[in-house]
Amino acid sequence: MMRDFKKVIVPVFLIALALLMPACRGSGIKLTAIGLPVACKQEHNADAARRFQSSGPTRTTVVESALQLSEKYAKLSEQTAALKEENHQLRAENEQFNNQVAALESTLQQTREQLEQVNGLLVDMRIELNNWKTDILGFRGEIRDAEKAQLEALLKILKVLGGEIKDSAKKTDVDSTAASAKKPAAPAKS
Repeated sequence: MMRDFKKVIVPVFLIALALLMPACRGSGIKLTAIGLPVACKQEHNADAARRFQSSGPTRTTVVESALQLSEKYAKLSEQTAALKEENHQLRAENEQFNNQVAALESTLQQTREQLEQVNGLLVDMRIELNNWKTDILGFRGEIRDAEKAQLEALLKILKVLGGEIKDSAKKTDVDSTAASAKKPAAPAKS
């Protein structure tokens, strides 16, 4: 059992010695085989005491520091409350915008579908209009051909009846007005 105790004590002692060595190195004092010299121990205690002392020239009491800390806490609490309120407002605004976006997206989708339908109708109407123009031009040609055939038939009838055919249209107009002026007025019926 004594051996187990020595096995535990020796490493603990060596670890404690290793931890205390850096504190004494700056002073230039060498360690003895048994332990630390007294000057190193005093220097180590003075460093530890300085750590807990205030570095400022004025010392504050516990009450003053508690008041300062409570003031800082109150300011931070107010800032936290303001930030929470702002965060809440921003979340509500964000949710409102998300709802508007969802509504506008559905409206946009409906508008796109309507535009696609209207574009299809416009394409169909343009095709029909072009077909109609082609038909009108074709009918115009057919009407001209029919009128030409009708005039040729009238000319043949005039030839058969023995009428004169004049070459120019002006002469035909002047002659037709002169012929109507030469016609005697029809006797009035009583």
